[in-house]
Amino acid sequence: MIKKLSKNISRQKRHLRIRKIVDGTADRPRLSVYRSNNAVYAQLIDDVNQTTLFSARSQELGLKHSNIESAKAVGKLIAEKAVAGGVKSVVFDRSGYLYHGCIKSLAEAARSAGLEF
Repeated sequence: MIKKLSKNISRQKRHLRIRKIVDGTADRPRLSVYRSNNAVYAQLIDDVNQTTLFSARSQELGLKHSNIESAKAVGKLIAEKAVAGGVKSVVFDRSGYLYHGCIKSLAEAARSAGLEF
């Protein structure tokens, strides 16, 4: 009998496979994205020193749902914080999510606001 995995467990397994490859440094931090039903989160992480350099979430902007518009706003906010802090180049970590919808719009907004990846 084959057990069916939940969507979240499958996503977490994909995320672990991605994290074996993607690694952030102080010069080129990892842009990690998390999406829940209520909010979109983004962090710039230095994996060498195990520190979070910058973070942004949709609740900071007063947005109450996890949708494409809130993802665009979070992408723009994290890029503005990063550029102001002197970071221009990042490694994108989609956290096991498909590059579609909220994740894609966050990435495109971050690129248009000045981040390179």
